[in-house]
Amino acid sequence: MALLKINGLKIHYPLRGGLFRRVVDHVKAVDGLSLELQRGETYGLVGESGCGKTTAGRTVIGLIPATSGDILFEGTRISGLPRREFARYRRDIQMIFQDPYSSLNPRKRVLDIVAEPIRNFERLSPQEERRKVQFFVERVGLPAESLLKYPHEFSGGQRQRIGIARALTLNPKLIIADEPVSSLDVSVQAQVLNFMKDIQREFQLTFLLISHDLGIIRHMCDRIGIMYRGRLVEEGTREDVFANPQHIYAKRLISAIPNPDPRQRQEQQRLRLELEQEYEKLKTSYFDHEGRAHPLKRITDTHSAAIL
Repeated sequence: MALLKINGLKIHYPLRGGLFRRVVDHVKAVDGLSLELQRGETYGLVGESGCGKTTAGRTVIGLIPATSGDILFEGTRISGLPRREFARYRRDIQMIFQDPYSSLNPRKRVLDIVAEPIRNFERLSPQEERRKVQFFVERVGLPAESLLKYPHEFSGGQRQRIGIARALTLNPKLIIADEPVSSLDVSVQAQVLNFMKDIQREFQLTFLLISHDLGIIRHMCDRIGIMYRGRLVEEGTREDVFANPQHIYAKRLISAIPNPDPRQRQEQQRLRLELEQEYEKLKTSYFDHEGRAHPLKRITDTHSAAIL
């Protein structure tokens, strides 16, 4: 059984206009997303800004309501549950937010920040709580004296580690990581990503990694889903997607990865030109008349793409 299963998820926002503010249209942030996450894997959800990947992640964790569709966690439907009933699943699904500067309360010490999930779900004595918080803070590579410090006393990479420690305190089964290193320096990004791999093995975690950076996705993920305008246009293993992309949008993304070899840049430019020509000839094979992706079509047992 899949740990997380999303079926036909739609998240639409009404647009109102006119004298009586009637609904005249909808913004389709997510428009029929379906995917599965198996236990212990890292699934990468990738796409350009505005494609709906972050909205989908926030809906899984209950921060945004779904318009329609189903989200199943360990076989139980959690989308649409009342807040009190959904709270039972919140300890098993945690999130690492994109910006370590805004996701930590600047008025609270690290001890209180990391202990907040514990206080919501467990009743521990102050001594037990402090021992538990200290264990996770030290496990993410910060000294014990960090507990009494405030977020502004740490670097960006250290703040993101505090966010990871907070996500780990309830021993979750699934962690949604939304652009976890996009605001960090390149030298720090590798440290945080490798650390995330280490804790995944140690705590047997499943990751839904949301990113627009194909280099990070390639480094971290077992399977990849590429989103465009609220829909998946391609899904497969890392090798499937990077070695044999099928959808024109996936091909464009991969061809845009910078090549450090100046001798191959001319070949890369030629490939991009060929992709533009292919798109003009085969436009209807990739998108319908409204510019929406077609449903996914199975290519192999592990590879699907939205092509006719």
